Amino acid sequence: MRRRPPRCDARRGRWDRRCGLTLADGGPAPIDTAWEIVVADVERTERALSRFRSGSDLSQLNLAAGDGAWHGVGDRLHTCLAASRRAWRLTGGRFDPRVIARLEKLGEHGDVQLPAPQPAHVRTWVDLDPRGRRARLWAPVDSGGIGKGLALRWAARSLALGGVHRFMLEAGGDLIVQGEAPEGGQWHIGIEDPAGSVDPIAVIGLDGGAAVTSSIAVRRWIGPEGSIVHHLIDPATGEATAMALASVTVAAPDPAWAEVWSKALFLAGRRGIGPEARARGIAAWWVESDGTCGMTPAARSLTLWARADRPR
Repeated sequence: MRRRPPRCDARRGRWDRRCGLTLADGGPAPIDTAWEIVVADVERTERALSRFRSGSDLSQLNLAAGDGAWHGVGDRLHTCLAASRRAWRLTGGRFDPRVIARLEKLGEHGDVQLPAPQPAHVRTWVDLDPRGRRARLWAPVDSGGIGKGLALRWAARSLALGGVHRFMLEAGGDLIVQGEAPEGGQWHIGIEDPAGSVDPIAVIGLDGGAAVTSSIAVRRWIGPEGSIVHHLIDPATGEATAMALASVTVAAPDPAWAEVWSKALFLAGRRGIGPEARARGIAAWWVESDGTCGMTPAARSLTLWARADRPR
């Protein structure tokens, strides 16, 4: 995902390796104050959800997976687990945080040695106690994309509580916007070409909400057997999906659920993505491995410009 450069003072934007923030002109908060809000909130999310931190709430819970005991969890981890379980059910298992085990075998290691998952007869991978804020894991899990979507949701909420109401917040291919763009009206967002072209495949207009891209263009590496692998694992096979699709972008009110559906639709494949996204009313854009672009009717209504594409 790529934004078109706004016509505003450069001091109204801040970026680092994790995220970027653009404020529209006329906002009451200095960019440094707004940036501090974002950094502090993202740090809270990473302490709760990162599997690349041995001391995170998620890593500690993963170490206890399968012990049969209830463990107290913080609000952010509890929300992530509840949302992941719901996404697992709504997508028929295509969104499954247990792919962490396969990612580890393919060479993408977290910061803790994971216990073995429990036998398949266990009815679910997590039990939750909302009142007691407790969880019982039966297999290690990855917060993955839904965690990044939640990080954007929570950071955007913190910005709003801090009096910042016109902004775009980005994190590695995902973004959320609120209020008018710097020049007024919609935010104009370019959807990047996974083949690396400087020209986007489409430019979309957002009044608010999120746009998220799942792609195999960045997180791919040489696996243990010498073949190219990537992070989009099909839970049904345990393998990195065949590369019939190169990227899928979804626009939705909430970034966490845009993340869920961008991945689930990616796993639906070239033949399944159009019919399912259209049936669910999802605004989705995708690029096939041969460079062909497609979009749903809901996506077309948000599209300001697109290169040659075909509706599905």
